[in-house]
Amino acid sequence: MTTIRNIVLVHGGFVDGSGWQGVHEQLTADGYRVAIVQNPTLSLAGDVAATHQVLDDLDGPAVLVGHSYGGAVITEAGHHPGVAALVYIAAFAPDKGESVNTLVSDPAPGAPVPPILPPRDGFLFLDREKFAASFAADVPEAQASFMADSQVPWGLDAAGGAITEPAWRVKPSWYLVATDDRMIPPPVQHTMAERAGATVSETPGSHAVYVSRPASVAAVIAQAAEGTATS
Repeated sequence: MTTIRNIVLVHGGFVDGSGWQGVHEQLTADGYRVAIVQNPTLSLAGDVAATHQVLDDLDGPAVLVGHSYGGAVITEAGHHPGVAALVYIAAFAPDKGESVNTLVSDPAPGAPVPPILPPRDGFLFLDREKFAASFAADVPEAQASFMADSQVPWGLDAAGGAITEPAWRVKPSWYLVATDDRMIPPPVQHTMAERAGATVSETPGSHAVYVSRPASVAAVIAQAAEGTATS
């Protein structure tokens, strides 16, 4: 059996792919070939197309990884024949007909409310002053401030893009729950992970767990690569 060596990382809304640097360093040090998708975040369809472009360039099967909104992207993009497994990192895992918007439309009583500002010219942003506490509470202050200042506009058509058929129905999946997440409540993460039939693990961490705990995130990705080894 041969362990899958290709990993493709997909970022969420409000951020770009640079947040994956620590995970990239961990995985490449272990011999994986890692590619990072830079989502345009204008529409779900556009981000799926960007992900497919990266997958098309790989030699051999890949583990496709998504954080936050990136989970919606991999749920749709994961039907690509080059995808062997899916990994959700504190991510949305929508079912058929669902979008990020529908998943957050009815928050549980008492759940933290993400500080998303009213749409501006068709895009969403997080309140800069509340970004760190909600998104990156365990990231060093200076780094969290930079993330707040370098936000990527998140298109309404991306947040509202509905899944046609979830890839987790036909591809094995793993899910890492961030137990201190104030953007996607941990109970919601567990519910989505269980519905998807994912192999679930937990780690302390904010929504930016992929930044603050890259070793824990990389370990789950490696488990997926090893768990779907090819003959």
